[in-house]
Amino acid sequence: MLKTILIVGTGGFIGSVARYLTQVVVERWLHSSFPWGTFAANIAGCFIIGLVFALSERGNLLTPEWRIFLTVGFCGGFTTFSSFAYNNLTMLSENNLLQLLGNVGMSVFLGVFAVYLGMVTVRFIYS
Repeated sequence: MLKTILIVGTGGFIGSVARYLTQVVVERWLHSSFPWGTFAANIAGCFIIGLVFALSERGNLLTPEWRIFLTVGFCGGFTTFSSFAYNNLTMLSENNLLQLLGNVGMSVFLGVFAVYLGMVTVRFIYS
């Protein structure tokens, strides 16, 4: 159990740092009131988790430890649903309804699509 906790914690640390760096880079690149940094981290995290789950389906390409490290640890630290919820609440309180609907809609649609794309990518590579 301690080993698993350390695996998840290490992955979460790395994922959180990667999320922070993603947000900083994206928000410096795109000067906007829209939360593009959070959006980019969420979509990228969905793609990564799709890759990991598809690789896991392939048998012994990923050990259980790597799967936990990447999904629960890294992706758990990298994706930013709490920041997503806060950003949406802020847009709602500022009456930015179009941005709110765009952020929610694009995040859900593109997030699901990115998971699918990650899985298809692995299936294509290993077919």
